[in-house]
Amino acid sequence: MKRSVAHAAWVTAFVALPLVPVALLFGTGEERELGVAVVLGLVAISALVGTIVVASRLRSLTSGLGMEQLLVVHRSLGLVVLGLVLAHIAVVIVPNPRRIALLDLAHAKPGMRAATIATIALLLLALTALLRRWLQLPYQLWRIAHLTLAATAVAGSALHVILQNHLLNDDGMRVWFAAITGSLIVVLILRWCLRPLLAGRAGFRVREVRPESDTVSTLVLAASAWRRSSHRDALGFAPGQFAWLRLRRWSLLTDHPFTIASGARADGTLEFTVRHLGDYTQTLGRLSPGTRVYLDGPHGSFSVDHTRATGLVLLAGGVGITPMMSMLRTLADRGDRRPHRLLVSGRSPDDLLFTDELEDLQARLHLTVVPTLTQPHPGWTGATGRIDAAMLATVLPGSFRRDQLDYFLCGSSPFVNGVVTALDEIGIPRQRIHTEQFDMA
Repeated sequence: MKRSVAHAAWVTAFVALPLVPVALLFGTGEERELGVAVVLGLVAISALVGTIVVASRLRSLTSGLGMEQLLVVHRSLGLVVLGLVLAHIAVVIVPNPRRIALLDLAHAKPGMRAATIATIALLLLALTALLRRWLQLPYQLWRIAHLTLAATAVAGSALHVILQNHLLNDDGMRVWFAAITGSLIVVLILRWCLRPLLAGRAGFRVREVRPESDTVSTLVLAASAWRRSSHRDALGFAPGQFAWLRLRRWSLLTDHPFTIASGARADGTLEFTVRHLGDYTQTLGRLSPGTRVYLDGPHGSFSVDHTRATGLVLLAGGVGITPMMSMLRTLADRGDRRPHRLLVSGRSPDDLLFTDELEDLQARLHLTVVPTLTQPHPGWTGATGRIDAAMLATVLPGSFRRDQLDYFLCGSSPFVNGVVTALDEIGIPRQRIHTEQFDMA
């Protein structure tokens, strides 16, 4: 219920965000004088604020709408903002080409210079986001550039509104501008100041780093003394959710998202299973017991707590089994007796994690586990190939019963997209399919 209320509240807020200033503008009777350009500018500013808010890790937002959906909204809104701004400029200049001088950074008025700088920042934001992989930009460099350009766009837009003073003569418009500015400031302070400050008090320490394979290990974290003394649980998460993890309280540009692998228990520990692919994840694998780490979470709506299906089908690619383990461990602790199925795909046997524990979970749950390898060795006797429609049709019950199950998919984008296509082929309703992709998080 809380999740549906949060979802409805945020959707309402985002719909109202651009409508309120336009309604206020038309209520003043000044729309004829100010024209389409101002309307486009108002909607652009509203969309810009929305773009920043959806990327600010507000827990009610990430849990209500889901991280994948939020990132899609963030990217889409960013392009909408750029389109509105370009349309705003075109409406001003096209009827009178001499107004191109308004874009002259050397000679234009300060308010127009601020607008031009904001527009350049938005263009660079869009280009670097769209071409990031093609340009092979290092993630940290791209992130610093992304945040810097976003801050420039926001500051330039605000200065443009203030210095041009077209809108702030009206009481209603002043209240609207102050409200969205104040709200944005509150969100940014929460995101960049208060949350790291509170994380320092309620952090975690490494209890152990447990190897799962040559390239994968599990980071076991113990709750801080403050959490234990205040009788709080480890994080209060739903099975399947994730958290951003960083090694320093104020290293705000070096945190990474990881799914919580442990069950949703209240024993003061958390587990994150990590594949060591880069410098950061390799550093996690070398942490010593007692090392302090900081978490921002929990986040996400990818959880079995949000479903009442007659059973679950969990489909994982490699280390994408991590949220599935959290779900299965939690279901076992709760004594769940519904029939569940786990299909996990890997290239080689080394990619199949938690095999011993999965045998134990099959004894504790009504659980069927189907491992499959895409590059099997000669002695492999299990399933081979990718998870496709034929494999799903073999493992799942008949069409009527399979439509009553919920399907959770986690892995790389190619894996998730391929399995979604396979589920479409056997007629699984889209509302039954829940996904989490590595590159989306």
